[in-house]
Amino acid sequence: MRLAALRNHKARLMIDGQKRTFDLLRATLNPENKNIWIHASSLGEFEQGRPLIERIKSENPDAHIVLSFFSPSGYEVRKNYDKVDVVCYLPFDVPSEVRKFIDLVNPSMAIFVKYEFWGNYLSELKRRAIPTYIISSIFREGQIFFRPWGGMFRDMLRCFTRIFVQNEESRQLLKTINIDNVEVAGDTRFDRVADVRGAAKEFPIIESFVANSSFTLVMGSSWQPDEDIVMPYFNEHPNMKLIVAPHEFDVARLSAIVGKTRRKAGLYSATSAENAAELDCLVIDCFGILSSLYRYGQMAYIGGGFGAGIHNINEAAVYGIARVRRPDGQDAQQSSRARKQWQHCRQLYLHPHRSHLAHLPRVVPQTSSIVCDHTHITSSQHPKSINQCLWGAVLLAPTGKSVKNGGFRCNKVG
Repeated sequence: MRLAALRNHKARLMIDGQKRTFDLLRATLNPENKNIWIHASSLGEFEQGRPLIERIKSENPDAHIVLSFFSPSGYEVRKNYDKVDVVCYLPFDVPSEVRKFIDLVNPSMAIFVKYEFWGNYLSELKRRAIPTYIISSIFREGQIFFRPWGGMFRDMLRCFTRIFVQNEESRQLLKTINIDNVEVAGDTRFDRVADVRGAAKEFPIIESFVANSSFTLVMGSSWQPDEDIVMPYFNEHPNMKLIVAPHEFDVARLSAIVGKTRRKAGLYSATSAENAAELDCLVIDCFGILSSLYRYGQMAYIGGGFGAGIHNINEAAVYGIARVRRPDGQDAQQSSRARKQWQHCRQLYLHPHRSHLAHLPRVVPQTSSIVCDHTHITSSQHPKSINQCLWGAVLLAPTGKSVKNGGFRCNKVG
């Protein structure tokens, strides 16, 4: 990691931040106090843990909370979060660092969010009999916990006092490896996105950008393969506008995104409300505002399905706009839960062929509660038949029946 820090900005931020952790804790925390320690790997996990943090503070204003991050994308955005006593980087999972961190934090309990399994931290918390929980966790059959060689990871699960999972499937899977201290408690992302919608901020630059647009697509947490699909379509359709919020936005990524556009594009940080209306593409180069931006679009493209793992679809679903994403089998459960929770939402799955976007804008106004599953598509099918299927699905939606058309299975939900 230290070698990576020489060339990687995020790695350098993390290493430098970890060096400050112990001094920060000594300077901030009263050693006589017991603290609730909450750990989130990155910004997405923080947003899942945030409803719990704010519930704790609302019910017990005197509670002392330590919030730790592993990733700079979480820490750098939320380092000034005012609902906790201190925000810090989590030191590496090395026994000496672990003991020093826990000594300084002096936790009355430890709460991990979703996918955080640090063997030395967990075993030390168990050794000290500190109640330890994980929330919004989700388990799948292919994970290492359920492999014959996954004994070390199963031992980590046994360190938790209680495991709160998102669904019954996860509870049943854990039962097969004799992990019974499990409770189905749902996904706190639903709580969070509902809170965000209720307290949505105003963004004058965005409002000016979309003011004269009849169709705006919001790309959330996009990666290069996502942009390779959407950008050619955007360039060929002057009647639409595009908001791109890339998952990472170093100088090279921003330059690459702007370079793919053949229309007028600008960075959010360099745009004013006065000149935003002149742009066709607005690239978001800051963290923390995407969840509020989806409401400005008629359709959302959720990035990550071509490799990184699909990002939070609930942030868009809560606004009831149509959503496009490349299907990712591991995230089918997230999609299903979102449709059940937000029954007014609309979703289109995108097969990895850029031509499939051809009719999306004219579908949007009528795609009430359409879900298209790519599982029956074959590479031999001509993109035109899939475009027609998207349009056909709209016409068939009012029947509420499941149909097959051009290789798609289309179901009306809600």
